[in-house]
Amino acid sequence: MVRARIHPCGGIIRNYSSIHSSAIRLFSHPVSVVPPVKILETFSEEFEVGSHKIKLETGLLARFANGAVVYNTGDTHVLSTVASGKGDNGSVRDFLPLTVEYQEKQYAKRMIPGTFTRREGPPKERELLCGRLIDRPIRPLFPAGFYHEVQIMINVLASDSKQDPDVMAANATSAALMLSDIPWAGPIGVIRLGRVDGQFVINPTVDELSLSDLNLVYACTRDKTLMIDVQARGISENDLEAGLRLAHPEAVKYIDPQIRLSEKVGKIKKKYTVSMITPTTFEKIEGLTKVPIEAVFTDPSYGKFERGEALDKIMQNVKTTLEEECDEQSLKVLPKVVDNVRKKIVRKRIIEEGIRVDGRRLDEVRPLYCDSHKFPALHGSSIFSRGDTQVLCSVTIGTPDDSQRLDSMVGPSSKRFMLHYSFPPFSINEVGKHGGLNRREVGHGTLAEKALLAVLPSEEEFPYAFRLNSEVMASDGSTSMATVCGGSMALMDAGIPITEHVAGISVGLVSDVDPTTGSISEYRIVTDILGLEDHLGDMDFKIAGTRNGVTAIQLDIKPAGIPLDIICESLYHAKKGRLPILDRMEKEISVPRKNTIGLATRKYSSDDLWPLLSGFRKKKIEKETGVRICVHDEILTVVGDDQEIVEKALEMVDSIIGRNVAVGDIFKAVVVSLKEFGAFVEFNGGQQGLLHISELSHKVVSKVSDILTLGDEISLKCIGQDLRGNVKLSLKALESPNGEDNLNSFSADSSSVDAASGGGDDANLVSSDDEDDNFNSGYDTPDIVVRSPSDCESLDSQEKKSSQNHQTVDNQNDVHQNDNRSKNLKVGDTTEATVYQIRVNGLVLDLGGGLKGMYKFEENKKKFKVGMKIQMVCCSFSNKGIPIMSFPQTPGMNDGLKTKLPLPTESQIVGNQRDALQKDSHSKNLKLGDKFKATVYQIRTNGLVLDLGRGLKGMYMFEENRKQFKIGMKIHVVCSSFSTKGVPVMSLLEE
Repeated sequence: MVRARIHPCGGIIRNYSSIHSSAIRLFSHPVSVVPPVKILETFSEEFEVGSHKIKLETGLLARFANGAVVYNTGDTHVLSTVASGKGDNGSVRDFLPLTVEYQEKQYAKRMIPGTFTRREGPPKERELLCGRLIDRPIRPLFPAGFYHEVQIMINVLASDSKQDPDVMAANATSAALMLSDIPWAGPIGVIRLGRVDGQFVINPTVDELSLSDLNLVYACTRDKTLMIDVQARGISENDLEAGLRLAHPEAVKYIDPQIRLSEKVGKIKKKYTVSMITPTTFEKIEGLTKVPIEAVFTDPSYGKFERGEALDKIMQNVKTTLEEECDEQSLKVLPKVVDNVRKKIVRKRIIEEGIRVDGRRLDEVRPLYCDSHKFPALHGSSIFSRGDTQVLCSVTIGTPDDSQRLDSMVGPSSKRFMLHYSFPPFSINEVGKHGGLNRREVGHGTLAEKALLAVLPSEEEFPYAFRLNSEVMASDGSTSMATVCGGSMALMDAGIPITEHVAGISVGLVSDVDPTTGSISEYRIVTDILGLEDHLGDMDFKIAGTRNGVTAIQLDIKPAGIPLDIICESLYHAKKGRLPILDRMEKEISVPRKNTIGLATRKYSSDDLWPLLSGFRKKKIEKETGVRICVHDEILTVVGDDQEIVEKALEMVDSIIGRNVAVGDIFKAVVVSLKEFGAFVEFNGGQQGLLHISELSHKVVSKVSDILTLGDEISLKCIGQDLRGNVKLSLKALESPNGEDNLNSFSADSSSVDAASGGGDDANLVSSDDEDDNFNSGYDTPDIVVRSPSDCESLDSQEKKSSQNHQTVDNQNDVHQNDNRSKNLKVGDTTEATVYQIRVNGLVLDLGGGLKGMYKFEENKKKFKVGMKIQMVCCSFSNKGIPIMSFPQTPGMNDGLKTKLPLPTESQIVGNQRDALQKDSHSKNLKLGDKFKATVYQIRTNGLVLDLGRGLKGMYMFEENRKQFKIGMKIHVVCSSFSTKGVPVMSLLEE
């Protein structure tokens, strides 16, 4: 005999008689008892919307909930559960206590929370926003007078990060309400619409949304719109209307599967107690209040609070009358009846007369007030008022580290633009608790944030984080749209390069419904609604945009749906009201102001940045300067109150991580050691270099300690690089000869170290470092190798040797390059050459194509000038491959001066070619034999530095009969030759 019974846990136990027989034989023959099998029956509906397969399932999870449905698309699963309060508590309330709690736990994306407790904390902003998105379309469908507590909880069970679970959760909630016994006039369909490359996409993926210029969430019943939420990049009203009309039939596809599922396993709707006002009570209170309320609402002179005080007085008078009559039933519903009476009066006047409470026309915008830069101490600020609604907006700019970290199932991990909206109780003259995350504040702030995102600069153009804070100073409707207007002006005031202004306005609706058909018989669209019109009207349609299109929308309604035609018509009413607001905003500020705060970004390699990544160094700079420093993706960002402290912070950064030093750079250094021949200084992140005694001052310095002491912080200039790559530092290059700071003053090249130390030749006596970059321009300066003090000391001794050794190794790379180019030149080739440089022993010739050659002066020396064109023939090549040129047998060449000087070395001709480019323009016109009345500019160990005038410097080497010279003395000299650096070498003339 086979029997079956229901197990207490809800499963089915089969073969009960067999189990009973086994139990009887237990004492005689021990056997293992097989546990019963619990069978969970599930029901599902599968269908397609767009290109996605969708499954609604119930019966597997949360079986004790009033209604529970799992929504599945791909590998994303969302569970929505519904529960209702027990008892008769609804009779003591006058509102619907509906709560929607949306949760995204980290296990759904295979992660452990990063909190200290490794548990999820309070609801995040995204969770609050998703809860509001679900609440808004389902709330209007609960029956009037139903005030029982309803709690809806949504859990994301698993996420593949391809689809946003918010729309899934809304549809799952609708299906769960349909299965429950709670009275509800659903179901609804909710859909997301995107637009990629001009084509609308139904339920786009997260990747498609990142390419879309539209993110529209649309909720509806079979024939009416319930909710719209839009973020766009300036979509036109015509395109938006086309998108709405496409979204409606797609959203309706969700309705029939829910109905079929509820027919299979749905519960019978329970008859809950509904709070209804009896017609007798309503008529009695209406008779006592209608006339005085009409008097208040027909007088446009009343302000918001004056009108409220007048209504309170009317209610008190009626309350006194009812108390005298001991009418407890009427006293209990008095506030609600008064609210219904004033609603009927205001709505009737708008529909029949087209006149509003404050006397405005239906399409008239309230008076506007705009002001920017009200608080100069802030990065950016503005005040915006529309009627009695007023907001104060401020902008703060920070580093990328100040970006908000997001921890959601989908979307980016952080955002650099944050808009925080605050609605304090004083803005409506009330006393209340203020603080913590408020669902309404989060929702309004996010709406304004989405409206402004469309005009923000790209991260490449403005790589900083910035926060916009909106404080509501006074509220009489549409504070979120006022935040959009004020925020747009504050962003421009802060110098953030937004493309254009964004303004927002709220549109309302007042309608008459035919009681027999339930359809709207007559309606009026109202622009820029008051807080009272929002409360007494049918919808609050917030629309923000630029002159060219819409950037954000939020639609909330009170009746059980509004026809889509009315919604689309409202779009154009909003645009008409938005344009004069934009005109007024542009009159106040139309372009971003010049940024007055300190901002700087620099790119470094990861190896360069690692010393700064240790926290104490970064914190030390921030503490001493007051800046904020961020290191992200090899980019260093510094933000401060002004550019001066930012530059100071960058100097401190350079002292830690260093930088590539180039000729002409000026930087800070600290004296770490004093020697007889100079001082060792530390700079550029701990690097060290030698400041020679000859570079301390334009005056004669006998001791280094006369000028410097240990620990001194000084500014130095890089004036060059010696043959071995050492930095040539100069202090006097930043001073004029009279001791004043002058970056354009003359300073000797640090190669004069050799001369000052008693070694070297005339080529090392002097060079110029004028602002015209006479000897340090015309070529790209390579990064400089900085050596340690020990290296510098050893090199200093080596540099006292013959300069001939230096010349043989100078600029070998240039020699090799020249060698490669000369492979196409053959002996006997004739070419037109340009005199590139005049040396003591011969010429450096430019043969074209970057090829250089050399010509040795012959017995009949010619007169040459730099830039002269001459015909030359290749007669041979040096052992380095340098072409050696000579004159062809051409008559007509004038005889020149005779010389017995040897041929210049190859390193002099080729290795120092770039020095010719650095010669002052005046020296190019200088010829051998030119006479000057020169001024003694500086006295060196081996000779004089002479000022020849017009910024040209020359040198004179002491002869056997040494003269006594003084700085400033006038002497007559003649140009006798040129050094290998192109510096004129002068000889004395007899007076």
